[in-house]
Amino acid sequence: MEYTQEMKNRLRRIEGQIRGVLRMLEEEQDCKAVITQLSASRTAIDRTIGLIVGTNLEQCLRDQMKNGEEMNSDLVKEAVQLLVKSR
Repeated sequence: MEYTQEMKNRLRRIEGQIRGVLRMLEEEQDCKAVITQLSASRTAIDRTIGLIVGTNLEQCLRDQMKNGEEMNSDLVKEAVQLLVKSR
């Protein structure tokens, strides 16, 4: 699978968020603020997982269609399992 620049940029932003949370811990900031930032990071990770799984599924289905193959429901099941596993 080819990972897009958008995916990489999302992960760099998440990396920055996590560094920010570590800085908040070092500065002993309020618990609510830390949890808010951790929650935002988790949401960003979940959305990135969805983007990667969805893009991969789309790419696999396009490849199948290009090769004249019938849609493989196993691909969809595998994509759903990856999403469920990520939670």
